[in-house]
Amino acid sequence: MAQWRPMRLDARQTLFLYLVGTFVTTLLVGNLIGGKLVQADLGGMTDWAVISVGMIPFPLTFLLTDIVNEFYGKQVARKLTMLGFAMTVLAFVIIYGADAIPWAPFTQDPGWRGMNQGSFQNVFVSATRIQVASMIAYLIAQFVDIGVFFLIKRVTGNRYLWLRATGSTVLSQLVDTVVIQAIAWYGILPPGQILNLVVTSYIVKVAIAIALTPALYAGHRFVERAFGIRPVAIAPDEHGGHETDADNAG
Repeated sequence: MAQWRPMRLDARQTLFLYLVGTFVTTLLVGNLIGGKLVQADLGGMTDWAVISVGMIPFPLTFLLTDIVNEFYGKQVARKLTMLGFAMTVLAFVIIYGADAIPWAPFTQDPGWRGMNQGSFQNVFVSATRIQVASMIAYLIAQFVDIGVFFLIKRVTGNRYLWLRATGSTVLSQLVDTVVIQAIAWYGILPPGQILNLVVTSYIVKVAIAIALTPALYAGHRFVERAFGIRPVAIAPDEHGGHETDADNAG
């Protein structure tokens, strides 16, 4: 009878756990805090400067997707995207299930200072349409980000990390912003105001994405030096290109 031995994670598996955990946490927190709106004072352009704080963490999900795409390949990045989507759905199922359970009667007393049904619903279940819009936009934009990143990498090889990271994020964030604002506010806000939200949100997302470019390079160097993992190579084949882990063997 074979003796059972505990599983040991190698460097590649350990890093992947860290990336997945950070990715899912960022995605879920971004959805949960999305109901808070902030507005900057820009004089006559104040109406343009309304954004949800939920959009602030989302560029980090694209940064993490780029790192996974770089070191694990397109197929793994796609699976990470689907995992994030599935975990978001699971989170919503749990939240709505919790909301359906009757509250303790004493939480309705005027002197009760803890969370009550109204505050719980305001925070977690009052923005269903926005949450659904966010999930749909996330799924579409992530696949755009992965596809564009891979396409640029196939053309340039391992050169120009900033180009494939920024290029894929700029395009995918545009898709994300248009989809989420259109679904969330169509029929509720006038087209002009929806356009304002699209422009403002997109500017903020792109600014954050560009600001994160040094973090991408730092993360790239850290992965190579601390974990000894090299980027996935792109080798041409009859279909135009495929990923190989040959460079990561050992």
